[in-house]
Amino acid sequence: MTQPSRFAGIVLAGGSARRLSGVDKPELRVGGISLLGRAVEALAGADPVVVCGPRRPGYDTVVWTREAVPGAGPVAALAAGLESVGDAELVVLLAADLPGIRRSTVDRLRSAVAGADGAVLVDAAGERQWLVSAWRAAALRQAMPERPENASLRRTLRGMRLAEVAAEPGESDDIDTPEDLEKHR
Repeated sequence: MTQPSRFAGIVLAGGSARRLSGVDKPELRVGGISLLGRAVEALAGADPVVVCGPRRPGYDTVVWTREAVPGAGPVAALAAGLESVGDAELVVLLAADLPGIRRSTVDRLRSAVAGADGAVLVDAAGERQWLVSAWRAAALRQAMPERPENASLRRTLRGMRLAEVAAEPGESDDIDTPEDLEKHR
């Protein structure tokens, strides 16, 4: 399968981390690298890499944006990110709390989009991990609701033609609780 040569990356990094007492989750370090840094590294070759969330120091190569109403959810953040990807044919969407994300994950997702609107990582339990996915930009824009604030990401994307990509060990892990973080330290 061929990959479009130009792709953009969108990292959603604006959640409230309620289960982690409001800590800045994307800045948590695992293996000496912040979770946001891991996402940015996994998107090597993307042009641009757009981070939707509060601006943080040390990420000079990314484009920063925010949803119109901060805290209005992942669909609103994705809509804001889409405004900054230019004419990229393909968009890779990542959460900023993935300790096991890597370039090979992004490459597999990009390759799997051929013949579909998007490709989504599927964990060992068979659950689609919507925030580890790749999409044809035009199809993604068409799927966006007129009012993205507080819209369901699953509902927004589920009607699209999808390719499923089986997660390799650790790729679909995320950090939501102190126990999750401890597992990856």
